[in-house]
Amino acid sequence: MRIGIDLGGTKIEAIALDEGGAPLLRRRSPTPAGDYDGTLRAIAELVAFVEKEFGGHGSVGVASPGAISARTGLIKNSNSTALNGRPLERDLSERLARPIRLENDANCFALSEAVDGAAAGARIVFGVILGTGVGGGLVIDRMVVTGRNRIAGEWGHNPLPWARDDERPGAPCYCGKSGCIETFLSGAGLARDYLARTHRTLSTQEIAMAAVNGDPDAGACLALYQDWLARGLASLINVVDPDAIVLGGGLSNVTQLYDGLPALISRYAFSDGVDTPILRALHGDSSGVRGAAWLWPA
Repeated sequence: MRIGIDLGGTKIEAIALDEGGAPLLRRRSPTPAGDYDGTLRAIAELVAFVEKEFGGHGSVGVASPGAISARTGLIKNSNSTALNGRPLERDLSERLARPIRLENDANCFALSEAVDGAAAGARIVFGVILGTGVGGGLVIDRMVVTGRNRIAGEWGHNPLPWARDDERPGAPCYCGKSGCIETFLSGAGLARDYLARTHRTLSTQEIAMAAVNGDPDAGACLALYQDWLARGLASLINVVDPDAIVLGGGLSNVTQLYDGLPALISRYAFSDGVDTPILRALHGDSSGVRGAAWLWPA
């Protein structure tokens, strides 16, 4: 039995998968806000509940915001700030009395979709998160690639490729730089463009619906967003050339983005043609917790 834990800012979710990947059980509990010790305790209680239900001992993988620093072994860059600077992997291993595996939630998303999701069967898979932020994960042969500095997949903190004069220097990013891909392709980037055109504030879902209903400003926003996305994905293809790219996060549900996207990517990629499949995540919001369970291979 594989147990996956998705450690979110407001909830912690546990899943148990059988050896074939079929879900056996799911359970959620609130994340103790700002309470590191409480978070450890909540995860341990979820694992204990799952194992009591099935009377067995399982491997445990954890999808966490942020990443483990290659220098210190401590969590860094987490928006759940109580985790930053903490040895989460070591502390959970001690609390559960077994080795665990912990990865960034975007890496877990990519792994889930590569193992038995939209990109099942593809050897090289890049998973993209388009939501509040812009994340990514690289999986090769069903194994997460983290890289020497544990930052593989962080495409959102590269500059927007082929930026035009009116797109420079770009909006400031929380990382301290300006013009990062994340500042364009996050939900806030789309909403900011709509606000600049109309002086009105709409959510990303409202902008998408307005475009469907014929709002020319919303349609122009989505067309520009799609072009930004094509540029970002073309630069990924130039470097990694994956067998499949899987989109997740709230903006991946905007179906208009997929229409004509491969042709747009082909305009920018360094090739005489690009046939990389751009796929919508099969497991949706469940990919993180499923990918955490799959951190332990068969």
